Amino acid sequence: MANIYDDVVEVARRTMVLFFIVDTSGSMEGAKIGTLNQAVEDVIPEIREISENNADAEIKIAVLEFSSGARWVTQSPVPADGFEWQYLNAVGLTDLGEACKALNEKLSRNSFMSDITGSFAPAVFLMSDGAPTDNYREGLEQLWSNNWFKKAIKVAVAIGENANRSVLAEFTGDEEAVLSVHNPEVLKKMIRFVSVTSSQIGSQSSAVGSGAIDEVKSKQESFVEQVNAAYDNGEFDDDDFIEW
Repeated sequence: MANIYDDVVEVARRTMVLFFIVDTSGSMEGAKIGTLNQAVEDVIPEIREISENNADAEIKIAVLEFSSGARWVTQSPVPADGFEWQYLNAVGLTDLGEACKALNEKLSRNSFMSDITGSFAPAVFLMSDGAPTDNYREGLEQLWSNNWFKKAIKVAVAIGENANRSVLAEFTGDEEAVLSVHNPEVLKKMIRFVSVTSSQIGSQSSAVGSGAIDEVKSKQESFVEQVNAAYDNGEFDDDDFIEW
């Protein structure tokens, strides 16, 4: 007698891409880039676990660094279960505009969003400690015309006193999605929180809408709510730590 489960097939999961957009300009050299590298490497197993236990979506990771120009560290999104963080070095300028253009080019069904099973809108995590040295507005305007970016979870971490929060708010479209950090210990906490929370929220199905783009209308708001709750709970208090 045939087992009733013999014909059960696994339902293909859709994809959610987590983008790390990392400022590797010269001002990040030393403790900042070192802490960032270690913190992201440490959180990858948690992202991998979220992906493995998610029936709706497989999480993939893409990494873009920018300094004097922009460079994709990953040539395509890498499944979390096979992703290994490549340590980044810091040197050069802060060409945020070039990073925006590079991201815009890949946020397309003809490129990084081409998974045949379909894609949730991505989560985009920008980290920077300075101000743009190029014409960032041109690249940012292109990026904000991209529907994938409009619906993405967008968060930026402003590292240190010299980070330009107003520019980062232009990137996220929301001042509350710009998180300030002034020392290595809190940066580690912030990277873990953003990576895990955006992965959890971004890879969940939503009852809003029926298309891949429309399903995530409230996910940015959900993320900001989690951010505010974390601040209210004192998770990012940094008074007891030495600054950069």
